[in-house]
Amino acid sequence: MKTINKDYYFLLLIIHVLIGFVIFQFPFTAKIYSLLIIAIGLFHVFTTKDKNNEVLIICSYITGAEILLRMTEGSVFEFGKYSIILFSSIGILYHRVSNRSIIYIIYFFLLMPGVLLAYTNFAENTDARLAIAFNISGPICLAFASVYCIDMKISLERVFDVVRTVSYPIVSTVVYLYLYTPSIKNIVTSTGSNFEASGGFGPNQVSTILGLGIFTFFVLILFKSKNTLLLITNLLILVFIAFRGIITFSRGGIFTALVMILIMLVVIFNRVNKITRVKVVFLLLFGFIIGLGVWTYSSSQTNGLIEKRYSNQDARGRVKEDRLGGREVLFESEIDMFLQNPFLGVGVGRAKEVRLENIGIEASSHNELSRVPAEHGIVGIIMLILLLVTPLIFYMNNKQNIFLLSFYLFWLLTINHAAMRLAAPAFIYALSLLKVTIADETKTPIHREQTL
Repeated sequence: MKTINKDYYFLLLIIHVLIGFVIFQFPFTAKIYSLLIIAIGLFHVFTTKDKNNEVLIICSYITGAEILLRMTEGSVFEFGKYSIILFSSIGILYHRVSNRSIIYIIYFFLLMPGVLLAYTNFAENTDARLAIAFNISGPICLAFASVYCIDMKISLERVFDVVRTVSYPIVSTVVYLYLYTPSIKNIVTSTGSNFEASGGFGPNQVSTILGLGIFTFFVLILFKSKNTLLLITNLLILVFIAFRGIITFSRGGIFTALVMILIMLVVIFNRVNKITRVKVVFLLLFGFIIGLGVWTYSSSQTNGLIEKRYSNQDARGRVKEDRLGGREVLFESEIDMFLQNPFLGVGVGRAKEVRLENIGIEASSHNELSRVPAEHGIVGIIMLILLLVTPLIFYMNNKQNIFLLSFYLFWLLTINHAAMRLAAPAFIYALSLLKVTIADETKTPIHREQTL
């Protein structure tokens, strides 16, 4: 597991191109794929006892594969979040836990009052278990992944392994998308989010994972493309991912990717010499030119509708009254729920039910920053403060984690437009808690400064 990502990079890319093709041609293989991920992952963790952070690598792969498996109905259960909970739990058992993990243990237990409240208040015709699991699995996934990652000393090179590993199944996803809708012009007729261009799955979530792919391949171009073949390969993949991300007509994932890249470049720019700064500026300009080219091509393929989408216009060029696709109504309704139930909220998963009763709209929240106070009350606000503040405090003594702010912002921006329906924001948030070193300082691959 230490060197496979480096030594067999091109082979793994080809394998994942084939995975996308096979799953498209033979949909039943998606379930086999998901079972293989779990089986191979468990075998690696139990045989290595997680000595080289195998859990981290496996969870990274699961994060990248989740969307493909969900859009192809390959998940034998809610694959992403529950799998990461499982592997994080195993990893925690193999390692001593940092004192600082108490923050996320407290966070986990703060989730429970809202769960108990919900069970006693759901309507009779509501499946309480499913409604609660839909909203609580993401936060629980974040809690377990964070307890596993916090204060874990890891080399920067291993972080690059994580980035590579996330990228591979995203390649499979993009291949599947191109096979699903090879022609874009025939399916784009409005400026709304496009399910056809998103493999028949939620555009918002597909955009999220493709945005993560844009970031990961940009990182590989910047740090790990040491010859022309690698550079061209990674650049072409980045272009293909960016195009498919744009034409989902879901803006959140694309904006998030751009913010992640910019903040990473700012962090790097402030830590390097003048010669390297010139290279960073050159790369930024080159990226802008490539991005402009992808945008121009996307505009031509959508007959200019993508420009109207990002300008908040309908197909006729009229400016829409709501800039967030109606999400501001959901946000306002959840603020009202909090004001009416300030102590414990309405209960986990009940915001959708209460919203239907109050304003006649049946829709799930897209924003964790409003859902959590609505469903957990003041306890929810405490939880949000813990999540928002902790990585920033860690950043003060963890400056070698050059991706910390990018990972943190991925979580923060994603939960504002796609909630925590995917495992990605939970796991990527946990990565911001790693104790990154430029070079290994000890022979022991894993070390925590404080232990319980």
